[in-house]
Amino acid sequence: MSREGATLQTYNNELVTCIEELCAKREEIQQQISDEEKKRNNLQHDIQMLSNQLAELNESLSEKIAVREEYDKLIRETQDAYMKILKSSQALLGLVKTESSKLSQKNFTEKDAKDS
Repeated sequence: MSREGATLQTYNNELVTCIEELCAKREEIQQQISDEEKKRNNLQHDIQMLSNQLAELNESLSEKIAVREEYDKLIRETQDAYMKILKSSQALLGLVKTESSKLSQKNFTEKDAKDS
């Protein structure tokens, strides 16, 4: 019986050793889980911060694009008006030159008639 008791004691010691090893491995895994959960939480926080920054940037871009479009419209309208002014100025200059030439010829013709 003492031999069976010794065998049982050996099994018991091995079983306790196995349980301790399993607990140590579990603790190691638990530490890895805790580390990875911390990393995950940090990443989720970073993602939320970046998402907020992205939303703010998109809003700012939308506003600036709208302002740029207003500038584009104002520039087009101003350029169109300026081209109309140039065409009108050109027409006015042509009219003034024509009328001036007519007046000069009329004045020259009248002068010749008086001199004759």
